[in-house]
Amino acid sequence: MSARFLLFASLALLPAPAFAQDLQARVNAYKQRVEMLEAQDAIENLQATYGYYFDKGLWDQAAGLFTANGSFEYGMRGVYIGQAHIQRAMLLFGPQGLAAGHLNNHMQLQSVITVAPDGLTAKARWQGMVMLAQPNANGIWGVGLYENEYVREKGVWKIARLHFYVTALTDYDDGFTKNTIRVDGPSALFPPDRPPTAHYRSLPGAYIPPFSFPHPVTGKDLSHPVEPSDSVLGARK
Repeated sequence: MSARFLLFASLALLPAPAFAQDLQARVNAYKQRVEMLEAQDAIENLQATYGYYFDKGLWDQAAGLFTANGSFEYGMRGVYIGQAHIQRAMLLFGPQGLAAGHLNNHMQLQSVITVAPDGLTAKARWQGMVMLAQPNANGIWGVGLYENEYVREKGVWKIARLHFYVTALTDYDDGFTKNTIRVDGPSALFPPDRPPTAHYRSLPGAYIPPFSFPHPVTGKDLSHPVEPSDSVLGARK
């Protein structure tokens, strides 16, 4: 006898009101699950779209993916708020559109997307891989982590907060074991609206950005992960 038959048989034995309530509860649960999955899919597409625009230097299109008061923070450059300031911050990576001989790849991988129960906000963590190049200069490899926040406005998901923690940069030829490149600080040309929200050192420093989600098995909070001591910044285990 199949499990499905037993389920329907047990439901049939319920009084009519109880059966209706149980069925409606199941429908509501499935509806919420579908809405959460659709939200995750929309956010994944949104972040991928940002990546394609950012890679090709389409700063105006990339900035247009943010909310009116959204924020953009890249490494230790500080926080830029609002679409106009975000677009201006992106100009620090080059002019609108890629110039000849330039490479600005920022891949976003290993997404963990957490949608709020109300389906109106979400957070996500992504692994970032960076490949940079320009004429008459060695290429650059980089890695980092995104911790982003999203909001749904009138049925459309937008980026509310994008924070890319640059954790390591190196020369293309030398590699991470022989060469590390310092992370840029705030720009004097286009100053940020706010200072960096986190102070850390990239490789050879070892920094773990806070996780926006608990451990999926133990439920342990990882918003303050244990890190190696750092005598320069004063960080302790």
